[in-house]
Amino acid sequence: MTTEGVAAAAKPPATIASDAWRVWIGRRGLPVGVVLAALVVVWYLAAIWLNADVARAHLEQADTSWSVGEFVDATWSLDRPLLPAPHQVAEEFLTTVFGYGVTSRRSLVYHAYVTGSAAVVGFALGTLLGIVLAVGIVNLRTLDRSLLPWIIASQTVPILAIAPMIIVVLGTLGLTGLVPKAIISMYLCFFPITIGMVKGLRSPDPLQLDLMRTYSATSGQVFRKLRWPAATSFLFASLKVAIAISLVGAIVGELPTGAQAGLGARLLTGSYYGQTVQIWSALFMAALLGMGLVALVGLAERMTLRRRGIAA
Repeated sequence: MTTEGVAAAAKPPATIASDAWRVWIGRRGLPVGVVLAALVVVWYLAAIWLNADVARAHLEQADTSWSVGEFVDATWSLDRPLLPAPHQVAEEFLTTVFGYGVTSRRSLVYHAYVTGSAAVVGFALGTLLGIVLAVGIVNLRTLDRSLLPWIIASQTVPILAIAPMIIVVLGTLGLTGLVPKAIISMYLCFFPITIGMVKGLRSPDPLQLDLMRTYSATSGQVFRKLRWPAATSFLFASLKVAIAISLVGAIVGELPTGAQAGLGARLLTGSYYGQTVQIWSALFMAALLGMGLVALVGLAERMTLRRRGIAA
């Protein structure tokens, strides 16, 4: 054992954890904090600039004389600002998350659950469809030549054009609520999974495939013992992209229907009534929900790699 290894082993666990925390702060926490602080400053300045005319008009109606501080406060405290200040969004976010019960239609947690459930269902369906298509494309040359170009072409049609048609068609069949949004999410997220899995299943070295043939391995054994393990890293990279796109699909699916619940409905209501603070708080909830879903996929990836004896 080296001198550094002996010194590290002699340290108590609390000291090791403290050193690891300092390293993380120095390498990741500090750069992220600096960028976040810069964004907040730019946001405040942009709020002053964009809301200046409205704030000046309000102050002139109330009093002919006002200070610079009063002008800045006025730009940050408008009921319906063009761009709300960060503290206004934070106040609205905290109120709608912690100020109401999770079953209340005023709660962002409730709306996030409605949208998130549709996104997760669509993600599961898209994952299943993407893997099945990829396996078929890799194993059947006919599907590779006939189906793959259509899969690529399907993503060239804007989702805003397809979503209303899907909702109308499924509505005539009596399928409303979660199902249309899940189908839209599935349509968006199956593509990166299909492409990633095709790449992953074809990634094994030809020499490895030849070695499996010398062992008289069947197609199923080649798939289980060589192709599927090689495609795992490609799969999880695609899943992280797909889960985020699935959330976007669920939100888009709520817009054409005039939905009463969901983050998309929250955004739509805010745009109807000019409630920009409500819109921004819903956007932040959508961002946090997306980050949480991607983090769950990353956790599943680390657990899978750990079980295979690969350092995550």
